[in-house]
Amino acid sequence: IPSTVFVGTLARLLKMKLPRLQRKISRLGLANEAPYDHVLTSDYAALLVEEFGCNAIVDDEAAFDLHPPPATPDSKRLSPRPPIVTIMGHVDHGKTTLLDTLRSASVAKGEAGGITQHIGAFSVPVPSVNGGNTDGPQSITFLDTPGHAAFSAMRARGAGVTDIVVLVVAADDGIMPQTKEVIGLIKQDQGKIGLVVAINKVDKPDADVESVQRALLAEGIQLEAYGGDIPSVRVSGLTGEGLPDLVETLSAVAEMQDLSAETDGNSFGHVLESKVQKGLGPVATVLVLRGSLKIGAHIIGGLSQGKVRLMSDSAGATVKVATPGMAVSVSGWKTLPKAGDEVIEASEADVKKALANRIRKAEMDAVLNDVDAINETRRQDKERRKEEPLLVQETVTGPKQLRIIIKADVSGSAEAVEGALQCIGNKVVATKILSSGVGDISESDVMIAKASEATIVGFSVSTPRSIETLAAQNGVPICSSNIIYRLVEDIRARVTALLPVTVETKVTGEATVLQLFDIQLKAKQIKKIAGCRVTNGLVEKSKFARIVRGGKMIHEGSLDTLRQLKKDVVEVRKGIECGLCFCGFTDIREGDLIQMFDKIEKP
Repeated sequence: IPSTVFVGTLARLLKMKLPRLQRKISRLGLANEAPYDHVLTSDYAALLVEEFGCNAIVDDEAAFDLHPPPATPDSKRLSPRPPIVTIMGHVDHGKTTLLDTLRSASVAKGEAGGITQHIGAFSVPVPSVNGGNTDGPQSITFLDTPGHAAFSAMRARGAGVTDIVVLVVAADDGIMPQTKEVIGLIKQDQGKIGLVVAINKVDKPDADVESVQRALLAEGIQLEAYGGDIPSVRVSGLTGEGLPDLVETLSAVAEMQDLSAETDGNSFGHVLESKVQKGLGPVATVLVLRGSLKIGAHIIGGLSQGKVRLMSDSAGATVKVATPGMAVSVSGWKTLPKAGDEVIEASEADVKKALANRIRKAEMDAVLNDVDAINETRRQDKERRKEEPLLVQETVTGPKQLRIIIKADVSGSAEAVEGALQCIGNKVVATKILSSGVGDISESDVMIAKASEATIVGFSVSTPRSIETLAAQNGVPICSSNIIYRLVEDIRARVTALLPVTVETKVTGEATVLQLFDIQLKAKQIKKIAGCRVTNGLVEKSKFARIVRGGKMIHEGSLDTLRQLKKDVVEVRKGIECGLCFCGFTDIREGDLIQMFDKIEKP
């Protein structure tokens, strides 16, 4: 810990939520020192750290890091900022078409399978009422989150930086699983986040707005129509009906929230998305929450640093200064930051110093995790050897694994694909994610996959023809798609193929042994031939055969010879007599039942 530390920063260092630390401070009788921006001396901080079973080392150099600055208490320095609105709802409930009509640019048509694959942000100007200037916001920043089940982490991240959530429910479909998930996210942040319900697809003939409103009431969403305080708007993304009302309602909700932020000083924001762009290198979509981000500023985000080289908005226009509430695409990163990282502006020296400490800490955490994992497996191995000396070989193998290397177009999608594929499997077979990265599938990916016998999964990335050929030559399977649930289905099928098959038998013919004959062969050898009559089906020489005596199976194998009179035959039909003998089995008796059967493997 440093020699002086904010309460909020100490909570981060202890990796715990701020309220938990504040409760502990209050219990120790220091209630006046509990606010998150209160500065603690190292003596007080060390006492608190010990309360949580940790050991405090005061070292300003090693503890140096950059944290978001506390919000200014001086209201004169604050300027109004546009509200950040996240559109949420179930798959195919019309979120993107709704946003599309809002920004009158076609995104939904370009989306694979009509599903938003990663978070996008854009700004919509608010028309002033009757041409006069209003106190409300001049524009609204919209975040578009994916609705598919696999993107829950991205939806939660969208909710984390949001002022107002627009919950889109299709009038013809009602409440679905992801609708409930969004309601759950909103209830967690009740009081902090505004909510507006948009009942979409009202232009459809089978639309039933009343039943949707009743279903929302059952989920605990108190709409104004039923005497609650949550506004609902009837809209149609396709025809544009009700959209001016939606913008007006959002503007009114934002005005009541009185959103403001300081525009001077160092900027602070969040990475919404990141990807590698041709000609620009690593690019991240940054939502600015405080301060102004200018070109040439030195920034840090997670384990990445950069100097802002170029900023552009959702329309692709160059931006010189990004003010609070704006989402801009920032290029100039040394490495790719992760979606959800905090972006903090500071001097170049501070950024480098903080980054060195963060990397050192991350490496130390990784080593400690590895040490724990190694010790745990060794302990388990010792216990197994004591308990089951005979079964050691069996237990070491564990479940069969389908190893996977993920490549996606942006980091948020890579994270979502990883989450979706990780949970496929059971005790017998499972998936193991070896690595997940951003960018097209490369030669090194194929070589790593060959060495580790892995499958490459590509999400919204292209695979050059030369790489496909290389993968085919090396026997590396590549599974790529632009739609996440197709990838999930494909991987599930591959995992299912690893399961042991169940073998079923289907009897195709039966014959009864009537009499036994001994035939003299060369070198005084005697061969036992069973004279049989076919009672059912067809006796074929190529099929598997078994002998059943008194209801029990005596032998299973294949036929050596099958004859009718003195002629070798391939098959004998029902009601015809024949002679046959088994390979390497002579204990046939009169009255035995011989069954011919097929083995059918079922997954």
